Amino acid sequence: MAAVQYGKLHLKTNFMVASTIQSVYTGGKASVTSDERFLITAVGEDLNVLDMETGRTTFRLRGEADAISCFAAKPSGRHVVTASQSLLLKLWDLETGDEVRSWKAHEAPVIAMDFDATSTLVATGSADSTVKVWDADGGFCTHNFKGHSGVVSVVRFHPDTENLRVVSGSDDCKVRVWDLNTRACLAVLDSHVSVVRALDFSANGAYLVSGARDKVLCLWNLKTFDLEKTVPVFESVETLGVLLGNTPLPAVAGAASPNRLLVYTGGDKGALKVWDVMAGTSVATQPVQENSKHEILESIYLRKTHTLVAVTSDQNLLFYDLASGLRRTRQIAGYNQEVLALKLMGPEDSHLAVVTNTEQVRVYDLDTMDCEILYGHKEIVMCVDRSHEGTLLVSGSRDHSAVVWKFQPDAAAAEDRFIQIGNCVGHTEPVSAVAFPCKTSSVVITGSHDRTIKVWDIPNAATALISHKSGPLKLKTRFTFQAHEKDIQSIAVAPNDKVFASGALDKTAKLWSMEDGRLLGTFKGHRRGIWSVAFSPVDQVLATSSTDKTIKLWNVSDFSCVKTFEGHTNSVLQVSFLSAGMQLASCGSDGLVKLWTIRSNECVATLDSHDDRVWALAVHKDESHIVSGSSDSTVVIWEDVTVSEQEEKQKVAEEQVLLEQDLANFLQKRDYKNAILLAMRLDKPYRLLSLFEEVANQGTATSADPRHASSILGSADVDAIIGGLSDNMVAKLLGHVRTWNTNTRHARTAQAVLHVLLRAIPPKRLSNLPKAKDLLDPLVAYTQRHLRIADALLTQSFIVDYTVESMQGFDDLSLEDRSGDEDDDVEEGGGDLDAWIRNMVAADPAAAAAVVADDRDDAEDGENVGDEADAAPWSDADGSDEDGASDDGSDEGENHAVSAEGSGGDSDDAMDLDQ
Repeated sequence: MAAVQYGKLHLKTNFMVASTIQSVYTGGKASVTSDERFLITAVGEDLNVLDMETGRTTFRLRGEADAISCFAAKPSGRHVVTASQSLLLKLWDLETGDEVRSWKAHEAPVIAMDFDATSTLVATGSADSTVKVWDADGGFCTHNFKGHSGVVSVVRFHPDTENLRVVSGSDDCKVRVWDLNTRACLAVLDSHVSVVRALDFSANGAYLVSGARDKVLCLWNLKTFDLEKTVPVFESVETLGVLLGNTPLPAVAGAASPNRLLVYTGGDKGALKVWDVMAGTSVATQPVQENSKHEILESIYLRKTHTLVAVTSDQNLLFYDLASGLRRTRQIAGYNQEVLALKLMGPEDSHLAVVTNTEQVRVYDLDTMDCEILYGHKEIVMCVDRSHEGTLLVSGSRDHSAVVWKFQPDAAAAEDRFIQIGNCVGHTEPVSAVAFPCKTSSVVITGSHDRTIKVWDIPNAATALISHKSGPLKLKTRFTFQAHEKDIQSIAVAPNDKVFASGALDKTAKLWSMEDGRLLGTFKGHRRGIWSVAFSPVDQVLATSSTDKTIKLWNVSDFSCVKTFEGHTNSVLQVSFLSAGMQLASCGSDGLVKLWTIRSNECVATLDSHDDRVWALAVHKDESHIVSGSSDSTVVIWEDVTVSEQEEKQKVAEEQVLLEQDLANFLQKRDYKNAILLAMRLDKPYRLLSLFEEVANQGTATSADPRHASSILGSADVDAIIGGLSDNMVAKLLGHVRTWNTNTRHARTAQAVLHVLLRAIPPKRLSNLPKAKDLLDPLVAYTQRHLRIADALLTQSFIVDYTVESMQGFDDLSLEDRSGDEDDDVEEGGGDLDAWIRNMVAADPAAAAAVVADDRDDAEDGENVGDEADAAPWSDADGSDEDGASDDGSDEGENHAVSAEGSGGDSDDAMDLDQ
């Protein structure tokens, strides 16, 4: 459908998926390749490979509906091994994303895994209390160590390749050292009183550091296996690692020294810390984020950039710079849960604020996909809106408050890019709707489940804040009033900032004065609760969407309903205006985004890319993109392709005209070879069938040509081009032949083409064609049907042979009963009936010609040729011959047979008579 135009504005007809923000981490382990190029994370039963530079998913290793319990990447970066709940280990190629091999591992799920420095061996620790070492490339077990009495929680290879040892920790609170050469346990390190969660070696391999949930670090001497040091860290240790000796640290941490053993830890308090183990002191601590409730479950040390990556319990990955004292530099949101609301923000709509089923607001940079996580609420955030210039953001939460944020994209410090400038505290129930005016940023409107609406003043002092250190201001209300009888779901401000509208679950939308909050009117007509309200940018029209599956347009002047749009199969959750108020975009619980044209009242496009209800919808300021967010944890960015599709269709139409002209030229020249190729390219099956039939007819006329005499289709050139077709063209031609073969009228041509195909294309190539079974099975069935019909016709033709064979006896009939000289002449002629007829014709040619003419007229009139009424002129009218012999019953059969044979016998003789 081409873009409809009114003046210079074109109406949109279609959007296509431009990009998708989806989950990249849902829990478990996370790892970085040794070159720090890719971040590997577990996403359910899949493994996600993320480009560290761009923040976009490179590819995803698809599992088979089996959750991944653990994985490890080779230090070489070529392969990764995964362990799943099905107890299988799988080796994957990171360059192609293909599975190399799989094999059975333990009798229980694998919990821990590690590669040696040579990328040859991989150690696995399982819930069956065993530790196994595998040849990763060969897929076979080299060592099986037993000794733990509990679940093996961590395994590590010794960094020295000459010292083949594996160290494992378990929930039996013990650390065991295994020697691969002697296949024995060298030592049992027993000091922890809780499950051992993390192990790491010093740079020289002389010391081992272990951490457990008993809130202490233990330093072990690997030569004597003695406990050298115990350091209390005052939190359950979930992850740790040893830093390099040249790691840059802030001045307060002291000068770096090769003799210092620096260890970082993360645990249930959600903060990374750096410890000097020898001194037993903390040298650096990550600044605690207010209102954050996460724990740190994993950590990754990026040695090239001296950055620590904390993997949190709320499925986020937080990057901290060691040189700046563990300041956060980057964030990756791993799992968005349900997307409840979203808004484009920034002066050029370059960022996207996303509200998920969490306490944070996530702001994505749409260019780099970097994410800023805003911690400001104590409960789940429910709604969000932006100011008209895009620099202010307001969020409402279940903690009964709203927070106003200021966006500073050019701030030097990462924590100052988004700062809290105001808190709106006063509602007694969750804040479910927020809105900024369209022309000013001095006020913000909030609506709540307490059924009240509040208008808050934002002072200049708040918007002047530039640092998070200043702290947010407590905003004051301009006025408050009770608006609805049920929960308020949406608020929208008119383009002139003089009125605003609210929609609630009480089935009504109401219009209010911006100046004093006075009720101006009520929009009634929906049968269920209202989820969204939106003002037209050019007309005095309000759009509402409801649980009754409809969208309604209302006249703001008289509060009457002017249009109703039906098409969604479930609740319509969001609606927005497009194309200068001439179109609508909506989303609903049916998982669809729909595009409507207001003038024609029709849905012109349905966008389907979500697997669950679509809660949120946002339109870019230039309307080139729309963004939708769903309960399936994905955010889809749709691009307007109306103009490009129209240009593409016009280009295709022009090419079609040129090709049609070429086809006509080929037919004019009788160049059937190129005509057939062009007809296949144009995908014109009827024209192609006509060409094959015409070639067959032409071939009959030119059968004397030795080049075409043996051709199946009638032309050797046409036979040759079929053998040279590509696989796609062969599949397309087989599809046409399958269709032609269903019609008996075209079956002969279809069978001829099929004959050429089967002779020219090897069976193996045919079987490898896409959908080969669907193409060949109907051909077999209909070909068998045609064969049965041909067999039946052949059987019926035997009766013709039988009749002809039976008529051969008439040549030997004796004419002895006939009297006269003519009878004697016939006998002398040897009884040949044909000779007898020729004699009769020779005796009186004119009479014989008259008989033939009469017989032809009688045949046309449906009469029987050779009846007694059409007696030969040389016989008497009363039926007697020239000798007066009576035609009595005794010789009636003979005379009748002779008459029939003479009148309708040899067609060649009849033709001679005509001549």
